[in-house]
Amino acid sequence: MFHEVDWPAVWQATGETAYMVGISTFFTALFGIPLGVLLVVTERGNLWDLPWLQKIVSGFVNIFRAVPFIVLVLFLFPLAEFLVGTSLGPTAATIPLIAGAAPFYARMVETALREVDKGVVEAARSVGTTRLQVVRYVLIPEATPALVSGLTVTCVTLISFSAMAGVVGGGGLGDAAFRYGFQSFNDGMLYVCGILLILMVQLVQWCGDWISRRLDKR
Repeated sequence: MFHEVDWPAVWQATGETAYMVGISTFFTALFGIPLGVLLVVTERGNLWDLPWLQKIVSGFVNIFRAVPFIVLVLFLFPLAEFLVGTSLGPTAATIPLIAGAAPFYARMVETALREVDKGVVEAARSVGTTRLQVVRYVLIPEATPALVSGLTVTCVTLISFSAMAGVVGGGGLGDAAFRYGFQSFNDGMLYVCGILLILMVQLVQWCGDWISRRLDKR
């Protein structure tokens, strides 16, 4: 069975998946952390008492979280083509990957920040720390282990999303499994691509857990 595996295609697909997931994880953190911070600090009675803004951000996050990822991929094809010049390939696939994962991670950031001891925040405010300084030097550092754990879960989700994106022209292991495995009745390609996806998930989870434990000072 495995003698039918096209190894050059497998390694190329593995590289494409790593590229998609790496780029998407970076921008997911870049957009997800500010969104999560806004969800917390703008609620009534918090650092910025702007409940109207909190409702707008929450509604925006909920809309993107509610849309099934495969629908989001199809819906964002025109945007991907506008931004990167094509709707096919791993670079184009990063657009729906980020759009699907950033709101998901924003909710994890929100949860992590809510777990920060309010006494620590109040103590910082009592000594004249500005609201921005509270976010930068208190909330984010205190929540860092949880933020890393949340990003690990999000990265694992992105690996799954990348496989779905591959089926509709995004490239990567999902595309290789579908085209060279399922459609070509090549069980070897199908199993190898599946095993590599599982190994990527295990590696990301192990690295994320290790970093989170190292950052946790409790």
